[in-house]
Amino acid sequence: PEPRRAEVRQEGARCPGPPAAQAGAGAADRLLGSGSRAWTARRAGCRDRPAPASYFLSKEFYFLIVAWCVPCLGSLDTLQELCRKEKLTCKSIGINKRNLNNYEVEYLCDYKVVKDMEYYLVKWKGWPDSTNTWEPLKNLKCPLLLQQFSNDKHNYLSRVKKDNNNKTLRPAIAEYIVKKAKQRIALQRWQDDLNRRKSHKGMIFVENTVDLEGPPSDFYYINEYKPAPGISLDNEATFGCSYTNCFFEKCRPAEAGVVLAYNKNQQIRIQPGTPIYECNSRCQCGPDCPNRIVQKGTQYSLCIFRTSNGCGWGVKTLVKIKRMSFVMEYVGEVITSEEAERRGQLYDNKGITYLFDLDYESDEFTVDAARYGNVSHFVNHSCDPNLQVFSVFVDNLDTRLPRIALFSTRTIEAGEELTFDYQMKGSGELSSDSIDLSPAKKRVRTECKCGAEICRGYLN
Repeated sequence: PEPRRAEVRQEGARCPGPPAAQAGAGAADRLLGSGSRAWTARRAGCRDRPAPASYFLSKEFYFLIVAWCVPCLGSLDTLQELCRKEKLTCKSIGINKRNLNNYEVEYLCDYKVVKDMEYYLVKWKGWPDSTNTWEPLKNLKCPLLLQQFSNDKHNYLSRVKKDNNNKTLRPAIAEYIVKKAKQRIALQRWQDDLNRRKSHKGMIFVENTVDLEGPPSDFYYINEYKPAPGISLDNEATFGCSYTNCFFEKCRPAEAGVVLAYNKNQQIRIQPGTPIYECNSRCQCGPDCPNRIVQKGTQYSLCIFRTSNGCGWGVKTLVKIKRMSFVMEYVGEVITSEEAERRGQLYDNKGITYLFDLDYESDEFTVDAARYGNVSHFVNHSCDPNLQVFSVFVDNLDTRLPRIALFSTRTIEAGEELTFDYQMKGSGELSSDSIDLSPAKKRVRTECKCGAEICRGYLN
């Protein structure tokens, strides 16, 4: 465990490291916390004596050890800026002697005209703001960044409906442009992180052309259910089919008296409320089996985007989706219904809804996608949705814990937002919460903004 703060200060004074290491220690501690050196020294077995020379070999080695021992509070760019400011090299974050003094335009901060010559204030990638410099337009070879600067300026002026002096930018405009540039960088990092974590074929894109909202601060991408403490998910299949062509032969679902859920075009052919049984890990059929659809994950490229109707983030498809096709799986943290009721009260007060009851046969468990989830976390509600809920069983055949799959109800064009009915159950029916309006519930009702002609007016 991390030592107490008072103890950290005392140990830090006794074990600061040799002069070579102290050169970068101040800046590192400001970024990583006052206990960094003390904790590092303790890990090295150094409490009341100087650290061994083999431990603090150089500025670079010292910084690497500190960053490894203490959870870092800064981004990669922040660490690079710190290294360049202190003139340190660090291979782990991509700073070496060859690129220590490299200058690359990260974004443009401001604009002015001096003696009929245009200048832009440049933020250099990997360098602190204190090194920003005014550069003449003729020296800038970054057409995309120049276009983004111009677009951001135009968007701001069109919103406030004011003109600007052509010689300089008003501080409010420059501030907005910098915030927009930083947001663009943060969203790109988030997009890259989502695509690193996903396990499905379809790519994930992120865009926000509406406001300055950045990535969610308390959301963790997962690809499958995350059981809460005390809940066990048995994902070990007990039996499987022994066929090579499950579409034409009597496959495992048919043996159990269940109709095969898909047609030869991989479209669902059963009615909502009917469970889907896919081939599992014990089946002899290969990965190309037509009865393995949901388990392969999203095949379409989707975009998490900021909506303009006040619904926060939403999800749209970037490609055309045929009707009755699998689109995505709804995943999150699996909790008990009692815990779901407690969290539901909190979510209602905040006006958010992420709970999905796993009530295909019983009502013991709920999926909470508030903190842990995949792209489905960002799919908005509609009273007239284009996605339909189905319960799916693959390796885990426990009817209390079905997987939740979302299939298209009609053809969905590229660029169209994806929605499902938050009150739709795996059985294909509406949740009683959307019908029972008795005061005994004492739940804060969340207004629906779907805009559908058949809108019920509330999410819950």
